[in-house]
Amino acid sequence: MSPESDVRAPSIGIFGAGGLVGETMLGLLADRPTLAGRVRLLTTVGRDATPIKTPWGPKPVEIFDPAAPPELDLALLAIPAEAARMLTPALLRSGTTVVDCSSAHRETADVPLVIPEINTALLDDGPRLVASPNCTTTIALMAIEPIRRLAGLRRVSLCSYQAVSGAGRGGLADLDRQLAEVAAGAAATAGHFADPVLLNLFCHESPEDESGENEEERKIRTESRRILGLPKLPIAATCVRVATRRAHAISISLETERETTRAELLAQLHDADGLRVCDSVPREARRGEHDLRLQPIDAEGRPEVLAGRLRADRSGPPGRAWSIFVVGDQLLKGAALNAIQIAERLAPHRLE
Repeated sequence: MSPESDVRAPSIGIFGAGGLVGETMLGLLADRPTLAGRVRLLTTVGRDATPIKTPWGPKPVEIFDPAAPPELDLALLAIPAEAARMLTPALLRSGTTVVDCSSAHRETADVPLVIPEINTALLDDGPRLVASPNCTTTIALMAIEPIRRLAGLRRVSLCSYQAVSGAGRGGLADLDRQLAEVAAGAAATAGHFADPVLLNLFCHESPEDESGENEEERKIRTESRRILGLPKLPIAATCVRVATRRAHAISISLETERETTRAELLAQLHDADGLRVCDSVPREARRGEHDLRLQPIDAEGRPEVLAGRLRADRSGPPGRAWSIFVVGDQLLKGAALNAIQIAERLAPHRLE
């Protein structure tokens, strides 16, 4: 179905449709004809305006003029934070509701930071500007929040193993080129990343502050506290870039306020929306698609976050210290899907 055929649906503008997140948004909208009314692709002066292939055929990319912004119900921003800060005021003045996937507004107190499975009530009044969290934060909290609801939360420590797609097309190009280099008997050469990622791993490339914490690690701490409503929650994060394509993997250790059992926690996780619990299945025993493993390759292209390996952390208090492993497609639930879910909940406010 062409999005233009449903006049009852909202009009949506996508900024950054040529990037990985924007491309993923277009694919998701193609499966949501009641959401996608007249989809428009927009960019700013000086950016590439080459027509983009979409599920409805090639579409032109329009140059956005802040002095005369287009009439849109919803704008989805899949662009860098600096560009999002520049564009948002003009979009809001024109009456557009904005869902921002960048970090531009995540720490602004009066802008809701939303994962719909966790704090969707923040959307009930139809806010005009909503921030979507960092991909690693989103994937981790999909497993942490059900545990918090059952037993409270005292501390969280995690280590993320992040796919190259988190750095955009340049990260994927690095991995593909290095695979060819090594296959040809040459050494992998750096490009988008300062170091080769193939046959290697390194700390996340975001800038470090004076304490040695990088920006990605800080985002996880500050955003998780906001979303969980626990502003003083102790959170420690170590973020590592690894040679996987789309899905991030995260090892999480946490301590709960109240004692609980593994069986109670598993039942809570099984009931959580957007989360799929994967039991350990030996490779030779796999019988079909339902036997998912906790590996990034199994999470690629899946809307759910996969979780498993729930076990007692024997370094902490019995019944309150736990470890769990999660994997999730950072282009889907980590970014584009989360934004689309927010837009779905905001659309009725635009059509009232």
